[in-house]
Amino acid sequence: MNFSVRCANRFFQGLFLLFFAQNAATQNLRVADAFPNLTLLFDRPVEFTHAGDFSDRVFVVEQPGVIRVFPNNPNVTDAQVVTFLDIRPQIVLGNETGLLGLAFDPAFPTNRHFYVYYTRNQNGQLQSVVSRFTASAGNPNQADPASELVLLTFDQPFANHNGGKITFGPDGFLYIASGDGGSGGDPLNAGQDLNTLLGKILRIDVRQATAAIPYAIPPGNPFINRPNTRPEIFAYGLRNPWKISIDRLTGQIWAGDVGQNLREEIDLIVRGGNYGWRFREGRVCYNPATDCPTEGLIDPVWDYTHASGDGRSVTGGIVYRGELLPSLYGKYVYGDFASGNIWAITYDTTSRTTTNEFLLRFPGNISAFGEAQNGEMYICNYITGRVQVLRDPLVTAAEPNAPVSIRIFPNPANDRLSVEVKGSQTGPVAVRLYDVQGRLVHSVRQERLSNNGQPFTLDTGDLPPGLYVYRLEA
Repeated sequence: MNFSVRCANRFFQGLFLLFFAQNAATQNLRVADAFPNLTLLFDRPVEFTHAGDFSDRVFVVEQPGVIRVFPNNPNVTDAQVVTFLDIRPQIVLGNETGLLGLAFDPAFPTNRHFYVYYTRNQNGQLQSVVSRFTASAGNPNQADPASELVLLTFDQPFANHNGGKITFGPDGFLYIASGDGGSGGDPLNAGQDLNTLLGKILRIDVRQATAAIPYAIPPGNPFINRPNTRPEIFAYGLRNPWKISIDRLTGQIWAGDVGQNLREEIDLIVRGGNYGWRFREGRVCYNPATDCPTEGLIDPVWDYTHASGDGRSVTGGIVYRGELLPSLYGKYVYGDFASGNIWAITYDTTSRTTTNEFLLRFPGNISAFGEAQNGEMYICNYITGRVQVLRDPLVTAAEPNAPVSIRIFPNPANDRLSVEVKGSQTGPVAVRLYDVQGRLVHSVRQERLSNNGQPFTLDTGDLPPGLYVYRLEA
């Protein structure tokens, strides 16, 4: 949570949410530049991520084959943006080819390994490649292009539908989203063919990668030891999953699967799941056009039609787990590349019901939703080359410029709110809660503020749902 501060009076204040209502405040969201002082434009940005090393750096992947790194600071300047990796000479660049994915090893702070997904030409054959690179030991903002270890390659019969997102799960395995190989209508029936890596979500173990054995098959993969089946497959029946993400809190895997002519879909990926392509496009038959198989096929969580005007090329998003957009907390935020529409899905895993909420229209083409390490969400604008954010004016405030660290959690809160304050001196501390009309609704005082920041709690069980302001006095 961000705070505003008046040091002369020695108090801090900010916002927190209690039992936040599902649709509250989303109408206030606006699009803004995340880094307004940057005059340089990223060249076709397709990924935004972080290294997981608490360095507060962020990385932007440019489709032609460059990765940029810079501090995650809204005041960052062009001079602070540096090239982390440049592999343009080995990239085949097209509408849907190029450098498409980046994932940092969970042990990156110690092993300096990271992974990329790109397309290349190998002896006249277009291929998708998953490789490992290593960052420099002496300069964390520089990777060694000569350190490449190719882990996995597979041929692409056409130049489109390459997927490209790679990400690590909480199990430590690398997940890879691959498209069906392209053309139109999946002429090779790759989505349903378990003997090809096309049209799948793959899962591999790269922790002991060597040139001789570049990856292992995780023991829980669903098709191990099945004849004529690739053991790397985790789920199948996908057309072109342009962006998958894994909820950092629940571990659920979400995918935006681009449709053919009629429908776009959002899927929750499960082990061994068959998502229907090319039998079905979204929830309707595709091939055959009627009476298509349905047994064993998993319906999308949500789909929308081209005819509705909502869009025609879904960009998969993320489950928001940050603090600056409390109205979106726990929702899956995604968009459409063509229309710029952005929505938020609330999914009830018990009843398997979906609520889809329109948020706003983005001014450009949404190529990726990304996260910083703190869980805040960023959006890559493919056309303008800028990285942008959603902002809620009600929750915008400046960080305190004072020798004190404050944490108010959880936010949104339930029946209890914890306050953690760390400072350079000891003394009493008090927290007062006000509703949006300015009425004092709750207060608590702790006689001593200790240097170890031991949290204390407020019982908020009697307060109704809504938006509250806190005032902390130390």
